Amino acid sequence: MRYQASKLLLTTFLVGALAACAPAPAAPAAPTAPPAEPTPTAAPAEPTPTAAPAEPTPTTAPAAPAMSGKIKIATQSPLSGPQAALGTGIRNGADLGLQDMGKMLTDMGFEVELAPFDDQAKPEVGAANAKNIASDPDILCIVGHLNSGVALASLPTYKDNSLAMVSPANTNPKITESGYQNAFRVVGRDDVQGAVGEEFARTEMKIKSVYIIHDKTDYGQGVAEFFRQQAEKNGIQVLGFEGTEEKSNFESILTPIQAANPDLIYFGGIYDQAGPMFRQARDRGITAQFLGPDGLDSPELLKLAGDAVKGMYYTSVAAPVSQFPDAAKFAEDYKAKFNEDAPPFSAQAYDAMGICIRAIAQAAEKAGGKPSREQVVQAIRDAGEYKGITGAYTFNAKGDPVTSTYFVLQVSDKDGEPGEVWNANAVVKKLDIPAP
Repeated sequence: MRYQASKLLLTTFLVGALAACAPAPAAPAAPTAPPAEPTPTAAPAEPTPTAAPAEPTPTTAPAAPAMSGKIKIATQSPLSGPQAALGTGIRNGADLGLQDMGKMLTDMGFEVELAPFDDQAKPEVGAANAKNIASDPDILCIVGHLNSGVALASLPTYKDNSLAMVSPANTNPKITESGYQNAFRVVGRDDVQGAVGEEFARTEMKIKSVYIIHDKTDYGQGVAEFFRQQAEKNGIQVLGFEGTEEKSNFESILTPIQAANPDLIYFGGIYDQAGPMFRQARDRGITAQFLGPDGLDSPELLKLAGDAVKGMYYTSVAAPVSQFPDAAKFAEDYKAKFNEDAPPFSAQAYDAMGICIRAIAQAAEKAGGKPSREQVVQAIRDAGEYKGITGAYTFNAKGDPVTSTYFVLQVSDKDGEPGEVWNANAVVKKLDIPAP
C-alpha cells in the first residue's frame, strides 16, 4: 500500500507538472493584437489640413489695397465774373458726370473727388491755377477750359506734368496744333466754325458787306480772323476789322460802323461784350444784321441785349442741350440739382468727364493700381470711340474729334425766362465736318 501510495503520489505529481506546463502555449496569442492597431496610419487620411492651401483669400487680399487711394478730377472754368454762366455750367456738368459715372472708379476701390478751380476767364489766373493743380498728385485729369486763351496759358504746365486736359469748349486750332500730346477736346475748331459762319452769311443771309469786331483774345480774334479770310476770299466786302476790350460803352466802336452802314456786324467774342454792343447798336438805329460764333451761345446774351438779338443767327459747336436726344435725362437731372436749365457746354463737360473717368479706370486696370498721369494720357489716346450724350468721340493724333458737328442757330423770338427761350432756339443748319 505504501508502494502504491508512493506510486500514486508520483503519478499525481507528474500530472500536476504536466498540467502546470499546459497553459504556456496560449500566451503568444496576446502579442498578435498590437499589429491590429493600424489606427495611427489613418492620420494621413485626415485631409482636413490639406484644405488650408485652398485658402487663396490671403493671396487676393493684397490686390484690394493696390486699388485704394484718392483720385481727383479737376475743372477749370470761370466761376466768377461776367462769364460765370457758361463756366459754372461746365463745372456743374462735370459734377453730374462724376456723380453718374464715378462708380466705375469707386467699385475698383478708389475714392473719387471733383476739384473745381475758378480761372475767372483770365489767362494769368488759369496759369496760376494750373500750377496748383499740377502740385496735387491726386489730380489725374482736367475738364476745361471755357476760353481758349486761358487753356493755352495753362497747357504748358499741364504738359510739363503729363496731365490730360479734355476740353468741352475750346475751339482755337492752337489747342491741338501746338504739339500738346495731353490736349483733347470734344468740340470743333474755329478755322472750320469761321468758314461755316461766312458761308451761311454769304449764301443764306445774302450778305454783301461786313464790319468785323473782336475781343482781342485767342478765341475771339482767332475766329474773327478765319471769318475775314473766307469773306475776302469769297467776295464779301470787309468794311472794318477791329479789336476792343470795352465792356460797357461802345460809342467809339459804333460810330464808324454806323457810317460804314454794313449789311452785317460779325462779333468774335463772348456774350458779355456782344450783348451791350448789340443793344447799343440798335438803340443808335443801326439796322445791320448780327452774327457771331459759339461765344454768344448763352441765355445771358438775351438778358443783356433783349429784343436786339431776337431772330439773330449765330454759329455754335455746342447747341442747346435739347438738340441731343441722349442728353434728355442729363437735362432733367441738371435742372433738379442746380435749379436752372442746363446751359451750352454743360453736356459737353459731362462727356469730357466721362472720357476722363473711362481713361483712369482703364489705366488703373492695366497698371494694377492707381495709374500715373502719363498712363491716363495714353489711355485716352488708346481707348477708341467714346459714346457720350452729345455724340460719339474718337480722337485723331492731334487730339481733335475725327468729325465734329457745327450748328447755325437762330435766337427764338418767344417771350419768357431767358434759359427756356434759349433752349427753344432753332437749329437752321447742322453740318458734320472732319477735322482739318
